[in-house]
Amino acid sequence: MSGATYMKLEIESLSENESFARVVAAAFASRLDPTLEEISDIKTAVSEAVTNAIIHAYEDRVGRITISAALEGNRLTVEVADEGIGIADLEQAREPLYTSKPELDRSGMGFTIMENFMDGLTVFSAPGEGTRIVMVKEIRSKKS
Repeated sequence: MSGATYMKLEIESLSENESFARVVAAAFASRLDPTLEEISDIKTAVSEAVTNAIIHAYEDRVGRITISAALEGNRLTVEVADEGIGIADLEQAREPLYTSKPELDRSGMGFTIMENFMDGLTVFSAPGEGTRIVMVKEIRSKKS
């Protein structure tokens, strides 16, 4: 990410930290003068990624979630990473409506929402090693 403007935030996997993370990501992206719709898309996608980490990564303990972002040209890249249990079957987890926590009334739409609100989504995960979600958003309102 050389030549990029960069930020990094570490939070505990507590539900009250989700809104803070999404506001920080949106504030960072505001340097590109995005539209309100673009800001809303970024906030929604970051919210979904952080919520997934809070709910799934650490099960019954509090752990660390790292949110990093970079701006390069008109492109925002946001990474949300945890050091939790990882995802055993990534393909299944990315299926719309699939949830490993039905008892929590989860919709199973987190990855689908991230994909629809961002221009790119890549997920890296391995059981016992955590999960890293990389999302890209092209800010089209930016005049290059």
